[in-house]
Amino acid sequence: MADKTDPALPVIEVRALSMGEMWDATIAWFSTHSLQILIAIGAGVALYMLLAALRQVGKRWRGKPGDTLGFANVAGRAVARTTHFFMVMVAARLVAGYARPPELLFKTIVFLFTIAAVFQVALWTREIVLGLIERRTLAEDGQGETLANAMGLIRVLVTVALFAIALIVVLDNLGVNVTGLVAGLGIGGIAIGLAAQGIFSDLFAALSIIFDKPFRRGEVITYDQTTARVEKIGLKSTRLRAMTGEKKVISNANLLQKEITSLQTLTQRRVTFALGIVYQTPEEKAEAIPALLRRIVEDEGFLFVNAGLVRFGASSLDYELNFDVPDPDTHDYFQARHRIGLSIWKRFNAEGIEFAYPTQTSFTAAPDGRMIMPYPEVQPVRRVEG
Repeated sequence: MADKTDPALPVIEVRALSMGEMWDATIAWFSTHSLQILIAIGAGVALYMLLAALRQVGKRWRGKPGDTLGFANVAGRAVARTTHFFMVMVAARLVAGYARPPELLFKTIVFLFTIAAVFQVALWTREIVLGLIERRTLAEDGQGETLANAMGLIRVLVTVALFAIALIVVLDNLGVNVTGLVAGLGIGGIAIGLAAQGIFSDLFAALSIIFDKPFRRGEVITYDQTTARVEKIGLKSTRLRAMTGEKKVISNANLLQKEITSLQTLTQRRVTFALGIVYQTPEEKAEAIPALLRRIVEDEGFLFVNAGLVRFGASSLDYELNFDVPDPDTHDYFQARHRIGLSIWKRFNAEGIEFAYPTQTSFTAAPDGRMIMPYPEVQPVRRVEG
């Protein structure tokens, strides 16, 4: 009756029998394949030492802070992040078949190798992605200050994404149904994105500024009616210093939605002068003005574009002069305009060409339309010969 009413006794006997069989199988494996086991251990140690040597080579290739970042440095960074656990499991997985271990031990080695490989690939991928981001940015902007502001955020986003994928892959290999987990992560991500869409909008706008580089720190840009120099590009906003001295702060998303004109990378800058001369100017002098303006511009060392009569104004003949200031970083745009203006004024005075100013002429007419002078006409004096 005791055997029928106590169901725990058979379970204990089976469990003890299983452990005993496992122990006996292990002892039999050691005694039967001792030579293969020793050879496998030696080969595993050799493989581990080889992988460790490659890891040291990667550490030498990754370079030092401040050095130029090349593809070899990016690869070196990834190789240097190889973990000891991964190297041990690679060596064990490669030699396990030769030693012919028991099935349970072999399955354990395969399982641990899968975990090590998945997370190691995530580490390598993270280092390669971050390295390529730094390389692309630093290749065009040696300062790297802007990238440093966003690198913490980029590292967090890349790490979370890659290791979430690695965890899902591991769970899937364990036989866990990850469909619900993937759906939950997706819904959670959407909820967080909707709740913080304003913040994320500015953050991704900052990343866009860093990688696309519509402007850089120190450049002079114009947006709306503001001309300012970029002082700092942050993760939430960009700080600028207006030409009139005020400090401007504008969100990154709002700034990218505007039309931005950069004045920093100009190879030359166009200057336009509007001139007005009196209608009483002689025809030959009015016709010679474009050539005269050309000589003035070229004598000052700037690039003449065109000049000529553009309209008949209310009280002047209106001319327009266009010339380019080469290399605006070297030549002061405002000083160039000042020099040309003074030269035109001096040359026109020397040539007897008068600048016009707003004037009005009034005429008085009699009822019959005949013009009447606004002052009494002086009658000529007649001599009376006696």
